[in-house]
Amino acid sequence: MKIIKRNHKDEVTWEYEGKLISREKNSATVEALFNRDDLPFQEIVLKHNDRFVETFFSDKWFNIFEIYDRDDGKIKGWYCNITKPAEITENEIAYSDLILDLWVDAEGKQVVLDEDELNDLNVDEELKKKIYASLGELKTFFESKNPPQ
Repeated sequence: MKIIKRNHKDEVTWEYEGKLISREKNSATVEALFNRDDLPFQEIVLKHNDRFVETFFSDKWFNIFEIYDRDDGKIKGWYCNITKPAEITENEIAYSDLILDLWVDAEGKQVVLDEDELNDLNVDEELKKKIYASLGELKTFFESKNPPQ
């Protein structure tokens, strides 16, 4: 499947391929390999060919990327993008990233990312409320140790 990432203005910023693992009424999960050079991130390193299990939702304002180390297969954590609901078709998943992200490490520690970037944008109050409500939903799922499936 082709995965299309758009920015908050709905402009395409990245495209890559993923293998469909499962498809439900309002979600799709794909497997994709990290296709960039090794990159230090938080307390880990995202490595070229790390395994990402990515779940996209057509009825939620976020996606969740479960990240596994390419060398030992251990979970590194979950990278969650606050997004508009994904558009999921038979061959394609497209989503629009709304800047704010949540990182949850393998021990469950949560870090909100890019809040300063969001504040620099001219986002209307209604959208900002939706963004923060979605962040709250994600935080609750991970605090309960029950991320959405």
